[in-house]
Amino acid sequence: MVINTNTSAMNASRLLGQSSTALSKSLARLSSGSRITSPEDDAAGMAQSIKFDAQINRNTAANVNVLNAVSFSQTQDGFLQKVQKALDRMSELSVLAQDTTKTNSDLSNYQSEFTQLQSYISDITGKQFNGVSLFTSSGLSITIDSDAVTFSANTADLAGATSTGVLNAYSGISISTSTAAYSALNQIKTAIQALANMRAQIGANIQRLNLTSEQLTVLNENLTAANSRIKDVDVADESTQFAKLNILVQSGTAMLAQANLLPQSALRLLG
Repeated sequence: MVINTNTSAMNASRLLGQSSTALSKSLARLSSGSRITSPEDDAAGMAQSIKFDAQINRNTAANVNVLNAVSFSQTQDGFLQKVQKALDRMSELSVLAQDTTKTNSDLSNYQSEFTQLQSYISDITGKQFNGVSLFTSSGLSITIDSDAVTFSANTADLAGATSTGVLNAYSGISISTSTAAYSALNQIKTAIQALANMRAQIGANIQRLNLTSEQLTVLNENLTAANSRIKDVDVADESTQFAKLNILVQSGTAMLAQANLLPQSALRLLG
């Protein structure tokens, strides 16, 4: 028996220190909800989790871009629906103006409405969405994923060529006479075909963008689930560990107290 060196107390103190450190980590995990509270807990897992977090955030940003592009395309189609209504009326006026029972005064009234409809469609070509022209000769390039891959949307150019635009398909026409109205009708039919093609292309844009948005949402769900398995704590398992470590700390404290009393046994020999 010795007095100066208490190896039992040293051993008990070391084990108590280990249990206390483990208990503190367990408490940190339960309070934070994270399995990785410091890099040494899982260095490789933390690195992978950081990359997952960054990719999820980029996907979220890409989805915002895609949804804004959907709104842009829907706004385009909303205006084109009104253009369609105007062209329908213009084609109707072109037929009405070919009625031989109409007087010049009647034709003048038809021409007045026809001109206003032309001006209405022309005004729409200058409409914008957040400062971006809705109807231009160049399509939008939209970032659609976390790696900055882009999608080039179909264009909607009202002032394009006769075969693809609307304005130039009936440029310079009138229905002031029956003969002019006959010629105008054919050009308006060309404009209606161009508009139909344009709306179909915009519809294709919206369909593609909606599918892309759904894809990004599903991808983020899967990435989040994978990330959760790396960094989120299993509360049930950790609670069990916490209870175990709490008992070890309490018992270690009690045993350290007992170990510190052992040298007192040597004093009895001296008595």
